[in-house]
Amino acid sequence: MKIVTIVGSLRKESYNMHLAKTMQERYQEKFDIEIADIRSLPHFDQDEENNPPQAVKEFKESVASADGVIIITPEYNWSIPGVLKNALDWASRVDKVFIGKPVMALGATPGMLGTVRAQMHLREILAAPGIQAKILPPGGNEVLIGFAHQKFDEQAGQLVDEGTLSFLDSKVEAFIDFVKSRLH
Repeated sequence: MKIVTIVGSLRKESYNMHLAKTMQERYQEKFDIEIADIRSLPHFDQDEENNPPQAVKEFKESVASADGVIIITPEYNWSIPGVLKNALDWASRVDKVFIGKPVMALGATPGMLGTVRAQMHLREILAAPGIQAKILPPGGNEVLIGFAHQKFDEQAGQLVDEGTLSFLDSKVEAFIDFVKSRLH
């Protein structure tokens, strides 16, 4: 199973990038995770949507060819970061690579609420007509990692909190089942 992960933080040592790398290593026996490059995406420009730059073509192809997508977002000003919105805007135009694609949303933050507002906005965006992703249903599937500074080993760049890892394991299993149900 091929999964593309989009990390909404460009900071190399962000908790969200650490989460993506933890998942890449921890679940390597369950699926292949490619971390998409959104840093190189130019600002969305409708004048170029029919013949986008190569970075956009590569990003859209990675999403299109994936069995599912994991979006890991920080929360900036109670919403998703602009770089993540920009990537989703590119993906929503012309070939619309997210339509019907299974998606799992996660997020980590030093704050108490664990990116809940950003993920609420993300769910709204993913339901937009140009995206129409099939997001893992809420109701216990939310992965909202608060107090991230207490749950990650920043030197190793890994999530190390056992309770959080155990919870994440169960949500990843739910996502795998969700993706498999969409493949048949």
